[in-house]
Amino acid sequence: MQLQPPELINMFAVPFTFSRFPAHENLNVALKRFILAQEQSGSAANPRPLTQRNAPLFESHFNLFRAADPAVQELKVFCWDQLLALIGRLNGYDVPTLHRLQIYNDCWFHVTRRGGFFGLHNHPNASWSGVYCVDPGKHDAAKKDSGRLTFVNPTIMSAMHLDAGNDKMKLPYGYQVASLSLEAGQLVMFPSWVLHDVKPFEGEGERVTIAFNCWFNLPDPA
Repeated sequence: MQLQPPELINMFAVPFTFSRFPAHENLNVALKRFILAQEQSGSAANPRPLTQRNAPLFESHFNLFRAADPAVQELKVFCWDQLLALIGRLNGYDVPTLHRLQIYNDCWFHVTRRGGFFGLHNHPNASWSGVYCVDPGKHDAAKKDSGRLTFVNPTIMSAMHLDAGNDKMKLPYGYQVASLSLEAGQLVMFPSWVLHDVKPFEGEGERVTIAFNCWFNLPDPA
């Protein structure tokens, strides 16, 4: 009798999504123009910074998606479209249910210049977070980790014992961190509880990103 190999399933998983704004070039030019003007205005800085960062990284207040700027509002429509598609798929919501969802959010931007970094953190009191890349900057060729968005593996305790039976496993089964080099026009969404940071940007120009946190209410049908 020939035995069958065991069935392999993913018992626990963390959902991430990756999207790209179509023909993002014009939108990103307008977004960067608006963001740099806001940075220079002297009134856009986060008044209560918490997460570790340094001077080459500028963080705005958390009201960006309330700005009337057309480019910001165009990006907001795209982000909400992608976010609702994700929520609907994972929760089994139909279209009428998605239309009833009330979205609450914080949204802000980062402008990072050479040497800027953002420390390890997550986003309490939110369920979903996202990062959109306006401009990745021009990374130095030898600095492969420049500006990477890095997520701590929530199963890091699986590294408590490593031997020949598990040491070579790769993600999603291994203990490694997930590290992303964002590209212009790319949107990454993830559960807000996942710990993440941004490695030092080693390059020319500005690395410009827009981030958001969301939490929700679902009223009863009328």
